[in-house]
Amino acid sequence: MKNLVLAAILAGGTMFGQTKKVVDSNVQWWGYKIAKTEASSHNGVVNVKSGDVIMKGNNIVGGTFALDMNSINALDLTGEYQTKLNNHLKNGDFFETDKFPTATYKITSVKKNNNKAFPFMVYGNLTAKNKTNPVAFPAKISLKNGVLNIVSDKFSFDRQKFDIAYASAAKDVVVKDDIDMIINVTAK
Repeated sequence: MKNLVLAAILAGGTMFGQTKKVVDSNVQWWGYKIAKTEASSHNGVVNVKSGDVIMKGNNIVGGTFALDMNSINALDLTGEYQTKLNNHLKNGDFFETDKFPTATYKITSVKKNNNKAFPFMVYGNLTAKNKTNPVAFPAKISLKNGVLNIVSDKFSFDRQKFDIAYASAAKDVVVKDDIDMIINVTAK
């Protein structure tokens, strides 16, 4: 009986595909004030804490990425202003990283895209602050010598859907709802 259970587990693992672990990543973000322009924005990075991509043959069939929200770091400012913005993003005004230190993205499917520069669409669910919503992005995907690379085009999602809301007297009039991101992930 034990051998039968072990055989079923091993067969199930190969049915679902091969798992590749994320070994390198670069996740960039942009947030906007008043207008969605470079002059009215902040930008920075957030680290991927862990991740895996599930492959069946040469196709992505799933995967999960965990973002370390405590690593969020503005790059457009320095010194005291950078520290103030980073703390502001981590507190209750935005991400509440003391309560919600991790955000996750789960890939649900990958399909062909008509965009020649980014010929795939990655579909999945983003969970931030215990709120889950679908988020899709165009991407270039390559697999060479067992190394998988996923590079997204710049894409947007609505922070309000995740209760990432600036609690000020002016509410969210000053801060735009869109957060833009570019993701670059390498897994092997």
